[in-house]
Amino acid sequence: MAYIDINETLDLLTELVSIPSPSGNTNDVITFVEQFLEGIGVESKRNRKGGLLATIKGRVDSHHRMLTAHVDTLGAMVKEIKSNGRLKIDLIGGFQYNSIEGEYCQIETRNGKRITGTILMRQTSVHVYKDAGKAERNQENMEVRIDEVVKNIEDVRKLGIEVGDFVSFDPRVERTESGFIKSRHLDDKASVAILLQLIKTIKKQSIELPYTTHFLISNNEEIGYGGNSNITPETIEYLAVDMGAMGDGQSTDEYTVSICVKDASGPYHYELRKQLVQLAEENNIGYKLDIYPYYGSDASAAIRSGHDIVHGLIGPGIDSSHAFERTHESSIENTGKLLYHYLQSQMVQS
Repeated sequence: MAYIDINETLDLLTELVSIPSPSGNTNDVITFVEQFLEGIGVESKRNRKGGLLATIKGRVDSHHRMLTAHVDTLGAMVKEIKSNGRLKIDLIGGFQYNSIEGEYCQIETRNGKRITGTILMRQTSVHVYKDAGKAERNQENMEVRIDEVVKNIEDVRKLGIEVGDFVSFDPRVERTESGFIKSRHLDDKASVAILLQLIKTIKKQSIELPYTTHFLISNNEEIGYGGNSNITPETIEYLAVDMGAMGDGQSTDEYTVSICVKDASGPYHYELRKQLVQLAEENNIGYKLDIYPYYGSDASAAIRSGHDIVHGLIGPGIDSSHAFERTHESSIENTGKLLYHYLQSQMVQS
């Protein structure tokens, strides 16, 4: 049985990561998702924060589920126009300056014009700077070199660039014959692609869900509050679908679905976690249990905002999170398969 079409999912993911959407500037990608849902016959509505909510009514309407994935990404803003015509930036989201050194970028002006550039160290040339390799990668030393003839502040402003303009990073998306997909912003557009394809499967197979289920495509997760609202009073279970973080001491890999048991916000709901594990084992789904020590999700934001819910977190394993990321199609498939069975299962508290 095809839980999600992997080729369609990867095609959709490629489109998603190619749409610039740093937190605070997500209208274009939300519009894309809106049109996708409309194309498969699913109504959606925007909340006041600019996120998107779609609902599929289930057999039971007194108990609801909510699934979230976030479409906003890391990015930057213009902090200062420098006297040499280059730009100082301020980061949006939790990542390090060294992870964007040498990256191509786009500056979006207030009137929607996009101007390309490259993020570089001020002390890049080894023929000029003795400390080029040792200088700290930070806001003072890194700048955007604009791909226009600019020699001073006035030249830059004539292009329409101003303080507060959004800077997005080139995703450099690529799929390999061995099944990997590598790109920036797999966090969390891989999960968004999975959820959208899952909704398409539900519609195509005419599956009646046991409970009314909301799908929230949040747009402020990277800055901490993406999924903390628009949760109905009937919502009992809230499952965030977000990347599994890999690194030394982690169990998560690029081939299985990661089930988070604890992150920086504390443990996730134990009974829901056990149910997810049971579903994975009953359906031969590759999974790993893991703790993400420096991580928060839409589900943790919902808990912090005071909602009385059962919360969980799963997602595909992503290597080099908040840098140049990579995952494998088998992790995407395992995540989609677990979600498919979860949506048709009984609640842990019903």
